[in-house]
This record gives sequence, structure tokens and C-alpha cells, in this order.
Amino acid sequence: MRCLFLKESVINEPMTAKRSTLLFFIISSIALIHAGLLAQAAAKPVFGISFSGFVKTDLIYDSRQTVNLREGHYLLFPKGEAIDKDGLDINAASSFHMLSSQTRFLGKIVGPDALGAKTSGLIEAEFFGTSDADINGFRLRHAYVKLNWPTTELMVGQFWHAMFITDSFPEVVSFNTGAPFQPFSRAPQVRLTQRFGRFSLIAAALAQRDFVSNGPDGASSAYARNAACPEVNLKAQYLWLGEGGRELLAGASVDYKSLVPRLSTPAGYRTDASLRTWAGQAYFKYRTSAATLKAELIYGQDLHHLTMLGGYAVHEVTDPVKGFETYTPLDTVSGWLDVQTNGPNFQAGLFAGYSKNLGAKETIDSAAYARGANIAGLYRIAPRALLNSGKLRLAAEVEWSAAAYGTPDGRGVVSDAKWIGNLRLLGAVYYFF
Repeated sequence: MRCLFLKESVINEPMTAKRSTLLFFIISSIALIHAGLLAQAAAKPVFGISFSGFVKTDLIYDSRQTVNLREGHYLLFPKGEAIDKDGLDINAASSFHMLSSQTRFLGKIVGPDALGAKTSGLIEAEFFGTSDADINGFRLRHAYVKLNWPTTELMVGQFWHAMFITDSFPEVVSFNTGAPFQPFSRAPQVRLTQRFGRFSLIAAALAQRDFVSNGPDGASSAYARNAACPEVNLKAQYLWLGEGGRELLAGASVDYKSLVPRLSTPAGYRTDASLRTWAGQAYFKYRTSAATLKAELIYGQDLHHLTMLGGYAVHEVTDPVKGFETYTPLDTVSGWLDVQTNGPNFQAGLFAGYSKNLGAKETIDSAAYARGANIAGLYRIAPRALLNSGKLRLAAEVEWSAAAYGTPDGRGVVSDAKWIGNLRLLGAVYYFF
């Protein structure tokens, strides 16, 4: 037995060494193959779509009835007086609501190069619906494709209107994002950006979809479509980035739009009378590690599709028998200021805005297709506070909005105005993913 044991030991010793060598060789080979695969994966770009978004619930109290969208979620301004037979104001009634319809999904897409450019895309949707009857309905917000060369970018799809400055807008808690004091609109478009160092020139051709002009048949994209000419926006912008997170942004744009309000007169005659309007804006942003200051000034004609005061009216009936008419736009000037601290967990901010109805440069014969045609001006003051903890955000805002209701004269200028105010208390809970 001993001999057998010794013999077996002698035999097993060289086998153990061989097995160790073989095991070392296998492990080394696997490691080399794994390292090669990692290097290959690192060299090869990853294509596909990544999802993000947030769940948001708003708690809303208004001291008065308001002009709004989606059951009061999107506030524009307080309603004017509606006096009953006892002399009481029907609209002097408060309201409360809770909504989660701003909950949102975002998909960012990365794909292979095309035409010598980096390609990307984006799809964003929410449950805000397209009308009060469709609230909680799933709707498209943004959908576009981008081609990026070293100093040039081409974007095609639906995105913020060119007069909504994505790098400088009010950081308010309210979903109105500063409207009606600043442009708020998304539009199908083709946008070309050319960078020259710190300067950029941006040109966009836009159509109308969810945010549309007003007219004889109500709000519709048909008036812009029948003009057979896209809205055109040209913009110049300067961006400086400094140490410590400092940033300076300044820019200006000019916008041109054409509408055909009718294809036939009420008497049944074909017409192609058009309305051509202009708008311009200037904006500014300065950011430090402690706080961010933003400001914007807008002057324009027929800003209805931007969710602002304004529109147009019939200037003259040139043929009373056939019903041919010409149009004149209502002018609006608006400005806002927004400041917010930049703490990592807590931020405080203040928004202030003012808008004035300037009326028309020509006389008005009849109907005005406008938002707030009997409002001389608007103002809003809204302080806010935000607390961030991980993926959770708690936000609160106090918003005082006031509108001066009066009587329009022969050019749409409102006189004998009375200020009507509304206090909104807004709380919001976000969860980001």
C-alpha cells in the first residue's frame, strides 16, 4: 500500500504542475481576449436611444377665475369682471386643483454619421393633451433630427419656436414658463446654425401646429398654411464662457410671418387678402456660481401664436357687396426679468414681467382676432423656492398677475382701464428619472 501511495504521489506531482501551467494559460488567454473586446467596444460608438423624464404633480390655488389652458394648469392672466344682476362679480371666485398632466418622457437618439456629420435625434412627449377635453392625453412636444459638422448644425423637426430662447428663459415653477410676457410656442421647422467662434448666426423657417394664429374660423394653422410661405426668423447670438461657471449670453432676432385669413368672403367670392407682420427681440443672460440673471424685450405684431397678447383686425372693407377686406395687426411690447440663486440643493428666484397692448397703426373697421384685445396691459411678480434632494424636487411659487381691462378705441388702443388681479399659490413635486 505504501509503495502504491508513493508511486501515486510521484505520478501526481508532475500532473499538478502541468495543470497549473494549463490553467494559467487559459486565464491569460481569457484576459487578453476580454481586454481586446473592451478596446474594440471603446473604439466602436454605441448607437441607440436613452430615456429620461420626470413625474410632476402641481397643486394650484387661485384667488380668482383666470384665462387659462388645461383646467387652469397653464395660467395666462385673470379674467375681467362679469357683473351679475345684484352687482356682484361672478369671476371673483377662488378655485383649487391638482394635476399630474405635465409628467414627461424624453428619448435621446444617437446614430452613425451621415453626410460627414454627427447625427442625433430627440423625441419628447407628455400627458398634457391637446385641449381641455383631451387633458391627460399623450401628446408630442418635440421630435427632430440633427446633423452636426464642426461649426454647423442643421435641425429638422418640431422644437421650440425660434423666439423661445432655450439658453435663456424664465426658470419659474409654473408651466406657463413666463407666458404671456415671453414667447411660448413649439413649431415644425428647419433651423440652420453657423458658429464663428463665440458668435452664431441662426436662420429658421417655421410652420404652425399646436400654437396657431387666430382668425375668422377661430384658432387654426390654416391661415399660415394658405399663405404658402413659412415664417422666417433670423438671429445673431454671442456666448462667452469663463472660469468658475461664468457665462454671458446676448442676442437679437427678427421674425417675419404671413397669413391669409380667408379663401372666400362671407358673400362667397374668392379672396387672397393677406396679413404680413414683423417681430423682434433682444435677450441677455449672465451667470455666476452664485446666481443667474436673465432679461428679454419683445416688440411685435400679431403675437397670438406665441401665446402673447395681440392679433389682428379688419382694417377696411374695400367692397361691401362682395365682402373684400384688408387687415391690420395689433402691436405688443413686452419685457421680463428673472433672477435665481445657483445653490446645489436650494434655489430661490424672482420673475417680473410687463406687457402692453399698443393697438394698431391703422384704424379698425370691425372684428379683432386677438388675445386680450380689451386689455391695456399686464404685469406679473412671482417669487419662488426650490429644494432638491437626489432625484426629488419640491417647489413653491407665489404668483401675482394683473390685467388692465378697458374699452378699445378705433385703433385698438384700450382706455379707461381697471386693474384686476389674481393670486396664485403653486406647489409642485418632481421626481426625475
